[in-house]
Amino acid sequence: MKKPFGTMPDGKPAFLYTITNGIITAEISDSGATLVRLFVPDAKGCLADVVLGFDKPCDYIASGTFFGATVGRNSNRIGGAAFPLNGKVYPIDPNDNEINNLHSGFDPFKNRLWEVLWQESNSICLRIDSPDGDQGFPGNAQIRVTYTLDNTNSLCIAYDAVCDKDTVFNMTNHSYFNLAGHDRPEEAMKQVLSAPARFFVVTDPLAIPTGELREVAGTPMDFRLPKPIGQDIDKPYEAMNILGGYDHCFEVFTAPCAILSHPESGRTMAVYTDCCGFQLYAGNFLKGEIGKDGVSYIHRGGVCLETEYYPDCVHHPDWPQPITKAGVPYHSETRYKFN
Repeated sequence: MKKPFGTMPDGKPAFLYTITNGIITAEISDSGATLVRLFVPDAKGCLADVVLGFDKPCDYIASGTFFGATVGRNSNRIGGAAFPLNGKVYPIDPNDNEINNLHSGFDPFKNRLWEVLWQESNSICLRIDSPDGDQGFPGNAQIRVTYTLDNTNSLCIAYDAVCDKDTVFNMTNHSYFNLAGHDRPEEAMKQVLSAPARFFVVTDPLAIPTGELREVAGTPMDFRLPKPIGQDIDKPYEAMNILGGYDHCFEVFTAPCAILSHPESGRTMAVYTDCCGFQLYAGNFLKGEIGKDGVSYIHRGGVCLETEYYPDCVHHPDWPQPITKAGVPYHSETRYKFN
């Protein structure tokens, strides 16, 4: 199903596309290839929309939250807004504190109109072309994202791309989850997280990695036993306090790499990915944005689990690297499985 979703800044119409597996329903917009709504049943079968968002494209474009966005070519941060590749340094947009690069630059993919290549009842594929030099990244790139609701009650997101030059591909989805329902932001920090990660990426106060991969044992970063996300978020631990809470990348150790649950509703979401890391972001910079249905998204009113390479990995050659060779297909998948 396709329905109007307002207009882009240039006056072009944007649309919402509905996909369903008969149990879970998602609405995706060609504005930013954005996951706008995701209706999931609770233990009693009652549906709730479990992702934060807005009611029209202009609000998504104006906001720095990246609600539901498809992020690329590179997600997360690159220090110094530049990276080395094949003996050359590529400057990219310094859109984060006028020093670093965040989610690729000033004109992110979330602000662009994507082309819908095809839609089926439970799946949709969207495409965007990124020209050579776009945001500073080399090569002409063709990028696709495919959303599918399968028969395991999973939302599968697949990223495919190819470029005519060596380039960076590190795609993710930036949905903020609240399994209580997006309209109950006060419940977000009551969500319980379990993650088997043994270490996390330590950063400086601007969220750029120092190079240290620190063990979670004995720290508020330890989610190897399930606990509410809000339980330790304000404890005096410098690595977390300098960022105002959780905004850190963790290793992907086993599958699933994370399980998020809301005990009251009974909703549970397991995260599976082929990426080496996932960013836990607990909505530290939410400031009461008025979202869908007039809901005010308060401080820490949602939780992101962004699957990706470690931030700024291009400056840490001993870490897994997001470089894709010219003509070689890039492919990555993440699956959010609901119970």
